[in-house]
Amino acid sequence: MDGMILTHIIGWGLGLLLFFFALVLYSEKKVKKATIPHMILRLDYLLILYTGFVLLWRYFDESGSSFTVQAVIKGIAGLIVIVCMEMVLVKMKKEKSAKAWWIIFFIALVITLLLGFGILPMGFLP
Repeated sequence: MDGMILTHIIGWGLGLLLFFFALVLYSEKKVKKATIPHMILRLDYLLILYTGFVLLWRYFDESGSSFTVQAVIKGIAGLIVIVCMEMVLVKMKKEKSAKAWWIIFFIALVITLLLGFGILPMGFLP
């Protein structure tokens, strides 16, 4: 596994950890304390987007790659996951319902994980 893939996976792991940490703080009505992991998460989005773009570019760079469409779908699903994470946190901060965003989040997350780890050749599951 090369460094860019590892950085991307670490970025996503850190992002999900910060997301759930901020989520718990928002649900406990600790808005000021939740702002810190929320802002760090927004910085982590930049790392995730950069490494994801570089990995996606590798599929375009390979001439005749049969996985380009799946890589684009994974990229779009990953963007949707990021948007959903942000919208869920904003809705929690404003104390509004985020049910629809949660549903979209879990669907997009499953698609992203299946494509990233299982189907695409840069993944490591059989």
